[in-house]
Amino acid sequence: MATRDGDHYKISGQKIWISSAQVATKMILLARTTALEDVKKPSEGLSLFYIDLDKSAPGLELKRIAKMGGRSVDANEVFFDNYRIPADTLIGNEGQGFKIVLHGMNAERCLLAGEALGLGYAALRRAANYARERVVFGRPIGQNQGIQHPLAAAYMNLEAAKLATYHAARLYDRSKEDESVTQHAIGVACNSAKYLAAEAAFTACERAVMAHGGMGYAQEYHVERYLRECFVPRIAPVSKEMIMNFIGEKYVTKTTVHFDKE
Repeated sequence: MATRDGDHYKISGQKIWISSAQVATKMILLARTTALEDVKKPSEGLSLFYIDLDKSAPGLELKRIAKMGGRSVDANEVFFDNYRIPADTLIGNEGQGFKIVLHGMNAERCLLAGEALGLGYAALRRAANYARERVVFGRPIGQNQGIQHPLAAAYMNLEAAKLATYHAARLYDRSKEDESVTQHAIGVACNSAKYLAAEAAFTACERAVMAHGGMGYAQEYHVERYLRECFVPRIAPVSKEMIMNFIGEKYVTKTTVHFDKE
C-alpha cells in the first residue's frame, strides 16, 4: 500500500520474486494507492512508481530466495515498512498503474517464448551431437529409431512453437498501425505462443536428458541444467493453467482471434 504523506508516499507491504534486487539501485514498483474496498475492480487503484532501492534506508528489507536454477540472477522477497519515496517518482497518473503494466504483458509473453525456444534448441543440439558421437555395439546410438523419434518429435514441436511466436510478435507489431488487430487477438496469440514454446522446450529438454542416458544426469553435458531452467517459462510470469483459462475465456466464449490472411 502506498499512502500519500505530503510530497512523499509511504510504502508498506511485500513483493516476491523480484529479480536483481541484491544489486539494483532502482525498482519499478506497482502499489495500491486506493484501498480495495473503494474501487470497483481489484485492478483499479494501483499506481506505478520508479523508486530508489536504498538498502541503507529504514523500512526496506531484502531476503534472497534460493532457487532451483537461474543462478546468474538473484531473486528476492522485498519487504517495505513505511518506506518513504518522493511523490515525483510516480509514473503517469495515480490509479493508472495497472493499465500501464498491461502494455508490456503481451510483449513479455513473446520474450518468454523466445527464452523457452532457445533452451529447447540448445538441449536438442547437444542431444543430437551426443547421439552421433556415442557408439554402442559398433554404431552411433543416433541411428536407432528409439533415439531418433523422440528427438525428431521434439524438434517439430519447437518449430511449430517458433512459428506461433513469430506470428504473435508480428501481430503485436502490426497492431500499432492496424486498428483491425484487437488487443484480445494479440493476447490470445502471445499467450498461445508462450504456452506452446514452454511446453515444447520442456519436452525437448527432458528428451535430451534421456538421450544421454546416465550421462544426462551428469553436469558435464549441461542438459540437466537446461531441464532445470526450462521450468521458468512454464511457470512465469503466468502458469500454463492460467493461460488455458485465458484462452478458454477469450476464444471459446468470445470471437477475438485474428485470422491472418497472409
